Amino acid sequence: MSNIILQRINPIYPCRKYGVSLWQCPQFLFLVMGLIIIVAIVMAWFVASAKISDPAIVTLIVLIVGATSLMLSFIITSSFERLAAASRMKTEFIGIVSHQLRTPLTNLRFSLDLLLSENVEQIKIDPKEYFVILQENTKRMGVLIDNLLTISRLESGKLPLDKKLISLEEVVNVLVSKTRPFATASQISIVTNFQSNLGKVLVDPFWLDQIITNLLDNAVRYSKGGGQVDINIERKGKKILLAIKDQGVGIPKEEQKFIFEKFFRSANAIKQQTDGSGLGLYIVKKFIELLGGKIWFSSIMNKGTTFYFTLPEVK
Repeated sequence: MSNIILQRINPIYPCRKYGVSLWQCPQFLFLVMGLIIIVAIVMAWFVASAKISDPAIVTLIVLIVGATSLMLSFIITSSFERLAAASRMKTEFIGIVSHQLRTPLTNLRFSLDLLLSENVEQIKIDPKEYFVILQENTKRMGVLIDNLLTISRLESGKLPLDKKLISLEEVVNVLVSKTRPFATASQISIVTNFQSNLGKVLVDPFWLDQIITNLLDNAVRYSKGGGQVDINIERKGKKILLAIKDQGVGIPKEEQKFIFEKFFRSANAIKQQTDGSGLGLYIVKKFIELLGGKIWFSSIMNKGTTFYFTLPEVK
């Protein structure tokens, strides 16, 4: 506990965290700027007192100098903090992408080496098995690259949307039909409950499919065998609310604040299902916000998670 407190008050610790030098570290710069502000205020008081006899004017000058210095300090340290955070994210991005690509590349290399081996006939292997491995791993790398491109376009604002009026219930029914065989194989039942006379939503059909598919797939994938996934759609004011509830592993409370961050996967989710890049929920959140909606969730460990999102209703 004492080590954590010392880390928080130590201005050098965040610099190590960001991986930058002291003079590029926001916390250290804030400390330096604070000392500069104190010196500027004292000097302003001495200079003003020597030149001006009215105490009220002296006080006003000192306040103006202090406020201006504080504002400049905030702007400078905020800029460096954004740069430091961007530098850290870039380093993490390279590390995580390298990790995500290493496994499929290793599998590809192993399979190809084996198939091209001079002893392939003596080993008596079925080449079809290794071609399946090649196919699965190329698909895995393709999904990761597609997600990264999607994120890049989302964050740059260069992703066009082809919005159309769509019935949310119809979309969910189609996607549930596609998911049901996978759910049945996992001994998971899917139950739907839709409020009647709901209006339509103005969205891009392709990305709406991606959003619901991602949430539904997670609900089934992280549920325990024999559980149930409930999908509810109802009207909330001028919006339509969709909720997908599972009876799965849940999300640890201390990790819930990170769930929509890029590349984040909770520890118990990794134990339950090792495959995944940690980009799905980040993309889902970005698209729902882009479509004028909002997403949130509630979760209890070992009891399940419910994801909610709203979209504006169009009658």
